[in-house]
Amino acid sequence: MTQIIRTVIVDDSAFVRKVVREMLSRSAGIEVVGVARDGEDALELIENLRPDIVTCDLTMPRLDGVGFVRRQMARRPVPILLLTSSPADGEQVVEALTAGAVDFVRKPTALATDELLDVQQELVEKIKAAAGVALGNLLDVPAAAQLPFAPHPLKADVVVFGISTGGPQGLRRLLPQFPADFPVPIAIVLHMPVGYTRLFAEKLNELCRLDVREAAEGDCLRPGLVLLAPAGRHLLFQRTPGGATVARLSVQPIEKPHRPSVDVLFQSAAETFRERVLGVVMTGMGDDGKLGAAWIKAQGGAILTEAESSCVIYGMPRSVDEAGLSDGSFPLDQLADVIMKRL
Repeated sequence: MTQIIRTVIVDDSAFVRKVVREMLSRSAGIEVVGVARDGEDALELIENLRPDIVTCDLTMPRLDGVGFVRRQMARRPVPILLLTSSPADGEQVVEALTAGAVDFVRKPTALATDELLDVQQELVEKIKAAAGVALGNLLDVPAAAQLPFAPHPLKADVVVFGISTGGPQGLRRLLPQFPADFPVPIAIVLHMPVGYTRLFAEKLNELCRLDVREAAEGDCLRPGLVLLAPAGRHLLFQRTPGGATVARLSVQPIEKPHRPSVDVLFQSAAETFRERVLGVVMTGMGDDGKLGAAWIKAQGGAILTEAESSCVIYGMPRSVDEAGLSDGSFPLDQLADVIMKRL
């Protein structure tokens, strides 16, 4: 028998509450057990109903989405999926994810449109995935101390990461552990909607000794530089006649379910750097990164995966592990040290 996912909707808009309830009621396995108009009402409602998951607006009177996430996660952790109106909410989204929210989706803005159907599918998929997340891995934990770098013969010329749901929390813990003299460039694909990757890169840059930025066309790769693929475009590499390696951005291949795609980044890294690539697949839904990991392995490079014990959602790493492509699976608190030792 399929377990019913008991859901509470939190939004100050009666229209949005109605639309979200209607969308979820069409999905087998999801039941809306309550609605709240703001964060204050939601805290009491959740205490009484004990739902499996909560959808939450960001901009609300009395207690907004960020404040609600902080207080609810401190009181009794529960999976919280944010509803956001536009990239203008970007700073609040990043703060709420940092506080422990699982993920976010666009807020529905109209009835009976193709766009609304797309939102419905994404919302239902993320609710079903988030209902089973490891809540302890969502809480904001201070990053471990910076690791020293002990020079020894390089085994990789680039480190490429693929990460999705739980990614903001994971990267906030991982990247600050790397020293300013990190010896190779880093490139990251994080599944995020258009309009949020630049802001998240800026937040990471404030936390890290590395130079973290949203990738731009023609960025020259260098040690200590971290490039985050911009939402909506794939990140690839190209050698210049002078021997440098630069970033290239493209909407091709267009048939990939994710843009940017981990598979595309990993394949380009393998074609450019051959055996001197270290790929790392971390928490996230689906299997983006599995084909790319195969490309890296085929060229003689190495693949690490995040262990299930620290993943918010053990989907992407599982697909790589089960395909026999991982050279080692490690929890998040060990991953930085393992990466350093492979450089």
